[in-house]
Amino acid sequence: MLTELTIENVAVIERAKLRFDGGFNVLTGETGAGKSIVIDAINAVLGERTGRDVVRTGKDSAKVSAFFDTVPAGAKAVLASFGFEEEDELLITRTISADGKSVCRLNGRSVTASMLKTLGRELVTICGQHDSQHLLQKERHLDYIDFLANCDDLKEAYLTQYRALKNVKRQLRDLRKNNADKSARLDYLAFQIKELEEADIRVGERDALNAQKKKLQNREKRLQALQTVSAAIDGDGTDGLLDRLYTLSGALAQLSDADDSFAPFSETAQSFRYDLEECASLARQALSDDETQELDLDKIEARLDRLYRLGQKYGQSEEEMLQSLTQAKADYDAIAFSEERIAALEEEDDRLSDEVLRLGCHLSDLRKEAALAFEQKVMAELTFLDMPDAVFQVEFREQNAMENGLDEVEFCISANRGQPPKPLSKIASGGELSRIMLAIRCVLSEAEGGDTMIFDEIDTGVSGRAASRIADRLRRVAAGRQVLCVTHLAQIAAAANCHLLVEKTADETSTYTRVTQLGGSARETELARIIGGDLVTDATLRSARELIAYYA
Repeated sequence: MLTELTIENVAVIERAKLRFDGGFNVLTGETGAGKSIVIDAINAVLGERTGRDVVRTGKDSAKVSAFFDTVPAGAKAVLASFGFEEEDELLITRTISADGKSVCRLNGRSVTASMLKTLGRELVTICGQHDSQHLLQKERHLDYIDFLANCDDLKEAYLTQYRALKNVKRQLRDLRKNNADKSARLDYLAFQIKELEEADIRVGERDALNAQKKKLQNREKRLQALQTVSAAIDGDGTDGLLDRLYTLSGALAQLSDADDSFAPFSETAQSFRYDLEECASLARQALSDDETQELDLDKIEARLDRLYRLGQKYGQSEEEMLQSLTQAKADYDAIAFSEERIAALEEEDDRLSDEVLRLGCHLSDLRKEAALAFEQKVMAELTFLDMPDAVFQVEFREQNAMENGLDEVEFCISANRGQPPKPLSKIASGGELSRIMLAIRCVLSEAEGGDTMIFDEIDTGVSGRAASRIADRLRRVAAGRQVLCVTHLAQIAAAANCHLLVEKTADETSTYTRVTQLGGSARETELARIIGGDLVTDATLRSARELIAYYA
């Protein structure tokens, strides 16, 4: 149950702390005072999408905190899935910065907004103005019935079989299309397979060929350089560098024996001689083992050209060309043996069609059973809400198998005796629509999680006896759970056991909203204002006191 809500720097609310009781709580105030901001703040702290525009002008951030003194079983299950220990109380905070970023915490631990949103569904049910619009949308009605039917497992089983059936039908369609030009298609695939297999493509071959081509193109320059090196070192007879170095190193060795100052030069000459000998050996070996002698530049270029042309048709890399070969073989086999494949798929199509129909019919039966109970409960609610002649129906229309089953569903209503039920979206009276929405929401709430229900202006277009009926119904709902209601009706406000007044004030520079809990004469005055407007008289005050006494 939500016991405390703290709002800081949200729109025109600089700071407000709201304390709620466990029964029926109402928020009243002039239009534009900021009542909807309170609901928006609750939505925000429960993970709904919000933006930087909620931050009060001139402030760096906004913050909303909500304290729940009890945690329902559904919420505890969600918390366990998040890795939280058993929690008996919850403090949820959300800070929204002026740049649009937000930080969410749950009992001091950081969580994501999506986690709060999942948890929030188990803590609070919000029946706002947008929620009423959702109830008017036909495409959402099936979701409500499925929720009441508690058929998630069956829906998942149906959806699995339905998607398998769609996949089989797609394969059959493709195979039958291919069969129309089977001979030409097989000839073309056979040509592709033959061309790729004869090419004997090997991964990395093109890089190796380009490396060989480069060596061949530089062969003459390389051989000429090797011969020059070899001739310079070996010379002709005794005029080579190596022979001269032998003579030099020998003379330096003799000098170093007689004069130590020549010793370093003798060592250098000896080392250089060894290096030259190694270089000469490498040059001679390279000349005698010239690998490019076996290479044919014309053949290399012809092979590269063939690989290039194949790459233009089947993929630039050797891997892509080999993948094309594998795919062509698979396609050939699929078409060559398509009759057998088609027969097998047709048998699977029949089996899956029967299974989809079986599961779809079972799903329809559960939906119709839930819809019948839903109709009866909604009409009982409407009777209590002073609409005894109303007829509420869940209209089923069969459809071809779709992802959501075999049913199309729409809520229909007849508000007056003798009139046939029509779709909810055709309801003209705002007062009738408000009571219908309240009736539906009350029935749905029995199956929904959360100890707290919030009604945001559920009384739009209602007055007189209908308003009293709505007040009575909200009090009954509040007997088993906490109810928060934003209202403009005195009857509903008088029925509450906790009355909060939302007021907007302004000074020379800013506008502020404050929230005050009312009691005694202050509450009587607020109810008199709701009854009579700005003119608060002894008569309106007496009416206010009578209303409070009636619901006491």
